Amino acid sequence: MTTPNTNPLHKALYRILRPLARLLLRNGIPFSEFADLVKRAYVEAALEDFTDGRRKPTDSRAAVMTGLTRKEVKRQRDLLAGEHSGSERRSHANRASRVVSGWVRDAAFQSADGQPAMLPFEGEGSFTELVRKYSGDMPPRAVLDELFRVGVVSADEQTAKLHLQKRAYVPAGDSEEMLQIFGEDVSDLVATIDHNLTESQPGRAPLFQRTLTYDNIPADVIERWQQFAAEKSQRLLEELDQWLAPYDQDLSQHPENSSTDRVRTGVGVFYFEDPIQTRSAADSILSEDHHQPEPLAGDPNESGIH
Repeated sequence: MTTPNTNPLHKALYRILRPLARLLLRNGIPFSEFADLVKRAYVEAALEDFTDGRRKPTDSRAAVMTGLTRKEVKRQRDLLAGEHSGSERRSHANRASRVVSGWVRDAAFQSADGQPAMLPFEGEGSFTELVRKYSGDMPPRAVLDELFRVGVVSADEQTAKLHLQKRAYVPAGDSEEMLQIFGEDVSDLVATIDHNLTESQPGRAPLFQRTLTYDNIPADVIERWQQFAAEKSQRLLEELDQWLAPYDQDLSQHPENSSTDRVRTGVGVFYFEDPIQTRSAADSILSEDHHQPEPLAGDPNESGIH
């Protein structure tokens, strides 16, 4: 087996798994449970993503590809069938997020200056109408309670009208919704990287993938940088949302333009920071076994857009 310091893929995997291990431990997920999920993912990928289009994939072929026994492949396949996970490509966009997006961009719920209007809970041009338009059969009170909980909406003390405090719905903590977003975001990023590594063709641009990184920024600049980056990123996402949303067939006002072909697409933006330490505890432990990976924090050449 190649060691982490000689295999580029192992180096990349370690950097992915290190923060993932922290999240798993904080949420009480032991290694055995994580390992079983990895087996399931291997089996699903072998059965779904590596077919030749002519023959139905078999447990024997999946066992050869994954290194698992046929008995284990069958067990994991049965678990997948019970979960109805399959390979469906469907969006799990939170309904509260759609309500906030509609409030921001729909002229029916904007004030004269084009900003999100203060809305009554019921009546014409109300929050209830907004929810029914963008969140289907969800009870308006339940959506409002959730937006209150995360601080996206507040109520005027005198008029009781609802004010949009933030232009994005972001669940708090390790809630079920936040973990769902975590799964989707990381999956989308890895899928983009995999596409760019394996499917890009000469003369055809790869999927857009860029990161801005600097590794020698003074700590007293970080608070201002956080605020600046958040404001600019939110503005960019709102501009992209305004361009793409009219083509969403669930919301389109022009059903004659609808199509049976569906594509899930989007752009993800996230902020990160990592205090640089000269030597971490993990590095010390790994060096004792002579399997030390690259430092996780910085790289002398890791600056600029790449």
